[in-house]
Amino acid sequence: MNIAQKRIGIIGGGQLGKMMILEAKRLGFYVVTLDPDAKCPSSSISDELIVAGLNDTEAFRKLAEKVDVITYEWELIGIEALKAIESEGSTIYPSVRSLEIIQDKYTQKLALKNAGIPVPDFKKVQNREDIGVGMLKTTKGGYDGKGVALIKTEAEIEAAYLSLGGGKKELMTEDFVDFEMEISVIACRGIDGRNVIYPIAENVHSNSILDTTIVPARINGDIAAKAADIALKVMDVFEGVGTFCIEMFVGKSGEVSVNEVAPRPHNSGHYTIEGCFANQFENHIRAITGLPLGDVTLKQPTVMVNLLGMSGGVPNLLGIEEAYRDIPNIRVHLYGKETSKKDRKMGHFTVTDRTVEEAVEKAERAKKLIRIEGK
Repeated sequence: MNIAQKRIGIIGGGQLGKMMILEAKRLGFYVVTLDPDAKCPSSSISDELIVAGLNDTEAFRKLAEKVDVITYEWELIGIEALKAIESEGSTIYPSVRSLEIIQDKYTQKLALKNAGIPVPDFKKVQNREDIGVGMLKTTKGGYDGKGVALIKTEAEIEAAYLSLGGGKKELMTEDFVDFEMEISVIACRGIDGRNVIYPIAENVHSNSILDTTIVPARINGDIAAKAADIALKVMDVFEGVGTFCIEMFVGKSGEVSVNEVAPRPHNSGHYTIEGCFANQFENHIRAITGLPLGDVTLKQPTVMVNLLGMSGGVPNLLGIEEAYRDIPNIRVHLYGKETSKKDRKMGHFTVTDRTVEEAVEKAERAKKLIRIEGK
C-alpha cells in the first residue's frame, strides 16, 4: 500500500479525532477533518480542516472528494448525509448501516436482543402510562448522563418524563440493573473480518460520567470469558470495521449484559495508549485502511482517570508539577479545548504499575493533586 497516497477523512475534531490523527500521522497518512469549530482540538494537527456542521451533506461531499476512506469520532452525526455520500461511492467505516442502528438506543437494543445477546428488559414508550420504575432514556442523543433519568418511585415519574422532553422526544424504558460492576470491552474488527479484544476494563462513574478505568478489571476468569464472548457476538451483529466499545453490567450473581455500544474508540479505552502495545486509535486507523491489526496485550496494569473541568473559563491546569514529582509513572493527556466547563472532559491521565493495587493507589494520589479550573 502506498501510504503517502492514502487520505483519511475524520468527521468530528474533538479529543477522539485528535488521538486518531496522532496515530494516522505516525503512519504517514494525510488527514482531513470536518468539525463545526475552527479551533477544535484536531485543528492544529489536521492536514486540512473543513469547518461545517456534523449533518451538512454538501460539506460531507467536499470531505469525500478529498479522501479515500471516512471515519468518525462520534456517533451523533447526520446519518442522511452519510447515506448520501455512501450512495455516491464513499467508503465509510464503521458502516453507515451499523451506525444507523446504534444511533437509536431502542433499535440498538432490539438488534442485540434479536441476536441472543443479553440486555436488560426494555420497551419503547408509546404514551405516558408506559413509564414505570426503572431507567427512562431518550432513544437518541444522550451521552455522559444526558438523556437519562433513574426513576426510583412512581412519584418521580412525572418529573423524569418532563426532564426528558415531556413527550417531545422518543423515549424508551429499561429495567434498572442492580449491578456489581460496570465494565467495558474495546474490540476492533478489520476489513478482513478479524477481531481483536482488548483486556477488559472496570469502570467507575461519578454523576453518570466516567471517572476511573481500571485494567485488568477485577473479575474472575469466567466473567471475563463471558464478556469477551459477548463482545465478539456484538461485533458480528454490526459487522463494523474499526474500534468499538461495548459497555456491560456485571450482576451480583456473575451474569453479564450489554448496556450500550459505541462504534468508535471510547473514553474507557484511553488506557490502551500506555497500557497496550497497539492502542485503540492505532488499531482503528489500521482497520479502516486495511492494515493488519496490532497486538492488544496489556503491558502492565493501568488506571485511567478523566480530568473534568471544575469551573468555566480558560483552562488552568493545577498540580501537574507535584504529580510528576511524586508519581513518575503518570502520563497526562490534555485535549487542547480552549474553554473549560464544569464536568467537561478536558483531559485524562494514566498510571501504570506492577500490580492493579499499586496503580490504583497512585492514581488516587494523583486525583488529589491534578485539577483543571477555569480562570
